[in-house]
Amino acid sequence: MKYLFSPWRMEYIQNHIGAEDCAFCTELSREDGPDNLIVVRAHSNFVILNRYPYTSGHLMVVPYVHAAVLDGFDAATRSEMIELTNQGIQVLRSIYNPQGFNVGINIGEAAGAGIKEHIHMHIVPRWGGDTNFMSALGNTRVIPESLEESYARIKAAWFSLHNPQAAAE
Repeated sequence: MKYLFSPWRMEYIQNHIGAEDCAFCTELSREDGPDNLIVVRAHSNFVILNRYPYTSGHLMVVPYVHAAVLDGFDAATRSEMIELTNQGIQVLRSIYNPQGFNVGINIGEAAGAGIKEHIHMHIVPRWGGDTNFMSALGNTRVIPESLEESYARIKAAWFSLHNPQAAAE
């Protein structure tokens, strides 16, 4: 039997599995930076890196309002989710040059929602061949960049592309 050690998962197991507090709401209460991975806060939503990404650059767009279904939000919040998703795709394209994207919302546990009580939209950059032998045979993902490095690159690119005056200051 082969073992792949991932000691960083223990923090998640101890702090999030079975926790009554929402991971997104907890991160919102913290100062933005590499510790909470929030890239940008907009009017009704924020953009955060996935702490357990499918690939490098895996982002999520999350409404501030804690709700489990889309009709728990007003139209402006839903519209902003799509606009932030579009901006996220532009940023990821500029940094990683992916060949495609998976974008979507998993509503409910049966649909695969890891945090089912707080809706969030995933933006996952994809490349031809990114499902290689490690994931196909070893059921293991290899992420070639640290979250801190991804965060720094994405935040810089976001403000360069979507707020050029602030980036110049």
